[in-house]
Amino acid sequence: MDKRGTDPFRVSAELRANYIETARDKILQEHFELLLQHDAKGQPMAKPVTFTSTGETHGIVLVEGPGGGKTSLVHHFLKTHPALQSEEPGHKPWIGVRVPSPATLKSLGLEILRATGYPEVSSKRKEWDIWRLVRFRMQQLGTAVLWIDEAHDLFRAGKAIEDILKMLKSVMQGEGAVIVILTGIDSLWNIASYDDQVKRRYSKVTLPTISASTHEKMLRGIMEKFCKDAGLVPDAGSDIIHRLVYASRSRFGRCIENIIAAIETALRKGDGQLTAQHFAHSWAMQEGVMPGKNVFLSPRWAQIDLTKLHEAA
Repeated sequence: MDKRGTDPFRVSAELRANYIETARDKILQEHFELLLQHDAKGQPMAKPVTFTSTGETHGIVLVEGPGGGKTSLVHHFLKTHPALQSEEPGHKPWIGVRVPSPATLKSLGLEILRATGYPEVSSKRKEWDIWRLVRFRMQQLGTAVLWIDEAHDLFRAGKAIEDILKMLKSVMQGEGAVIVILTGIDSLWNIASYDDQVKRRYSKVTLPTISASTHEKMLRGIMEKFCKDAGLVPDAGSDIIHRLVYASRSRFGRCIENIIAAIETALRKGDGQLTAQHFAHSWAMQEGVMPGKNVFLSPRWAQIDLTKLHEAA
């Protein structure tokens, strides 16, 4: 099949727009819905459960290595959860932000205010005053959930961990208290859970890594569907999924990105079938490795140390 008339960049963009539900979605749902109030029919509402007499909510710390797909997971979950949808003007059941650069409590507070649609606030305002506005604004909008992505960057910024956690605690208690979701790399939990109060206030969600032996059927099904959507015949190599998982550091998001990159390579070359050579080419471009250290080319691919790809042989 000649694919020279197909726009590879359009196809890859369409493939990236797909969201693939996995057991990870169920794990997050189970943790999250314990933090929401439920109506008389048992349906979750956009109202946090309060766990103390002072109206304190609880939150979630979700950790996963880079490229695992945690940001896509949480974003899709929040934007589709039935309890968090609203078409009412002036009502935002959830707000999501990424820790900005420079990563400070003041810059984060300003980023949250922007996400709420609040008019521009001078950076000269005091940190405590900005966060007072954050609490006021979320209460005004009926916000139940505040999601902070790349939260580990905030704790790396040099400010005392106690001050950061104290500020986050301030939006998790009293009138208008919200559920806080923090997402970041593996070190986030170690940083944030330095005392028992934090461990009590947040539940930890660790997303499982991908295993070729366990997830081969799922990943092969995704690859075959994507190939069909792109007009390609899928690769018939027996060990392609094992190589894919290894090259992707056992992370789901990277597996998907590597499949899409290989499909894009095949389309750019005008080929009609996806092969290991397409994976090898796209992975080499991404990783900058020589053929001898290419997981999709080497017969001894499982012996390649991915932490030492760029060291001299």
